[in-house]
Amino acid sequence: MDIDAAIQPQDLLPLIARVWKLSAGKLTAIASRWDPSRGAPVFTVQGRYTSRGWTEWTEGFLHGSALLQYDATGDTAFLQLGRHGTIERMPTHVTHFGVHDHGFNVVSTYGNLRRLILEGKHSEQDLATCTLALRCSGAVQARRWTAVSASQTFPPVPDLDPTLLPFSLGYIHSFNGPHSLFVDTIRSLRSLAIAHDLGQTLMDEQDARISLLDRLCAHATSTAIWSIYYGRGRDCYDVLGRTAHESIFNPTNGIYRCPSTQQGYSPFTTWTRGLAWAMCGLAEQLEWFAHMEPAEKTPAVDAAFPLMLRAAEATCEFYIANTPRDGIPYWDTGAPGLTRLGDHLSRPADPFNDYEPVDSSAACIAAQGLLRLGRYLGAVNRAALGDRYIRAGLTVARSLFGPPYLSEDARHEGLILHSVYHRPNGWDYIPPTPRVPCGESSMWGDYHARELALLIQRLARSERYLAFYGATRP
Repeated sequence: MDIDAAIQPQDLLPLIARVWKLSAGKLTAIASRWDPSRGAPVFTVQGRYTSRGWTEWTEGFLHGSALLQYDATGDTAFLQLGRHGTIERMPTHVTHFGVHDHGFNVVSTYGNLRRLILEGKHSEQDLATCTLALRCSGAVQARRWTAVSASQTFPPVPDLDPTLLPFSLGYIHSFNGPHSLFVDTIRSLRSLAIAHDLGQTLMDEQDARISLLDRLCAHATSTAIWSIYYGRGRDCYDVLGRTAHESIFNPTNGIYRCPSTQQGYSPFTTWTRGLAWAMCGLAEQLEWFAHMEPAEKTPAVDAAFPLMLRAAEATCEFYIANTPRDGIPYWDTGAPGLTRLGDHLSRPADPFNDYEPVDSSAACIAAQGLLRLGRYLGAVNRAALGDRYIRAGLTVARSLFGPPYLSEDARHEGLILHSVYHRPNGWDYIPPTPRVPCGESSMWGDYHARELALLIQRLARSERYLAFYGATRP
């Protein structure tokens, strides 16, 4: 991608104002017609949000979007909309043992609402409810655990000596089952982080007390080891920063078997939304570690931190190197139709081509990862690299907040166009022309666009920094 070396957060404020204006109408339109009995809204078909049964992982993004809208604009109608959705619709998600998505659903709702309370933007009437929900959610998420054998052969990972790790390796397994580590789940670690901050411990069989911090560090380390590549000859497709959507383990003995994917083109190519989840989730956890007091940091944090930092930088570099000039990626870096597009990285992405779709939702997530990692690096005296990532994130955001990605049609309920959900399964709407999915939106893409806009708006105005741990650290 072509990074604008001069771009500043303030440059995007006029675009962001337009985002919030359009966003208000779209949230109001969805609220006026959506029937919750139909399930959560997932993505649009011809401009109208529809459900898609797989897991109910997107409902929190709907109610969380209303809370972000209120945060950015002060319009209390959206506070009430988001609060009602959170209190009435989200309790079942707090104790959902079947998913790896608590950091999406619960932190986006109860977490945002509690953060607004601590920032003085909402009364304390919901403080106890949000606190209990977040504590329970983190423990429920941490209970979904698969242990990993420390006696196996490890891939060549910088800064890794498995014999020195002060915790037992393992991971929060995906909805596919105990054999499955999803790279996505790195952003769900927010639920464990918040619950830990609130003093929660996981109580297991025979009163075993399990540290949520240790589990967070173990999952993050497992992700850094098996989900991220470092150009060290792990296999024939080992490129620095490439990610595997899914890592498969033998759950009987905890031995790693192979990479896999559910939504990408192949196990040996990079599904760009999975890459974006890694970028954003790793950067957020690094920020959280950095805000710990020295006495709070444990040997587990000290062991996980360098691996996570290496993985965060690698994935951000891969994104920059393998994304078209405007910062909007195609859905998979190895998608076969890309060969029909010629030198597609040398020009802006084309969502209207006939061969492979772009995924704007991956850009919404990745931009936040670039900004957060850049800001962290700037704070630890690595200003040059940090500035590069910040300007890369702003460059991506500028592309998203204008044509052809910002949805300006009042009849279209989506905010950011040209998102895809599951290309291999053919779930996305394809218009008569072109011959690939385009022109539609996703609930996770729209939520993360709003979160990105709020983050940049606060940076531009020198306001309080937007971070998930704002729900626990006033």
